[in-house]
Amino acid sequence: MKNLLVVTACLLLSSAGLAAKTPMPAPIRVMLKTSAGEGAGTAELKQKGKNVQVKLELKNLPAGIHGIHIHAKAACDAPDFKAAGPHFNPTDKEHGFKNPAGHHAGDFSENLQIGLGHTLDDTVTLKDVSLDPGAPNSLTANGGTAIVIHEKQDDMMTDPSGNSGNRIACGVIQATP
Repeated sequence: MKNLLVVTACLLLSSAGLAAKTPMPAPIRVMLKTSAGEGAGTAELKQKGKNVQVKLELKNLPAGIHGIHIHAKAACDAPDFKAAGPHFNPTDKEHGFKNPAGHHAGDFSENLQIGLGHTLDDTVTLKDVSLDPGAPNSLTANGGTAIVIHEKQDDMMTDPSGNSGNRIACGVIQATP
């Protein structure tokens, strides 16, 4: 009888632990467009523990080095994409990983290198954001955010955008219903 009570208690504790776990948010596929309305590829965002993995499959972009950021609003109105607002910055920091005052949650730790074929396949990990709509650093809360590619390289320091120039591609990040 004593063994049966121990086994029952273990099963109850085990199932209580499973019920307390929050399910992982579903991956989000983002379609990016250039300022001319041409397809610029995709970004697939997946929650990986406390980080968000971003798989980029980009096309139709100018060869060279480009800044990339998450912007605060789920809007990509061409041709300038200014409707996406400023960088996603729920912790009220300054811009850039080299900035001693911190970096925006929406800052990427590296620039994109678009090849001569005007394409890029790369995977980047963002450590300061979440796809969980209840998280304070959620990319999907309040209607979502946007991923924006800039015309120039991000200097990783200058506030507010790293001197990365105009916005040349954009895609809306929203949770799928």
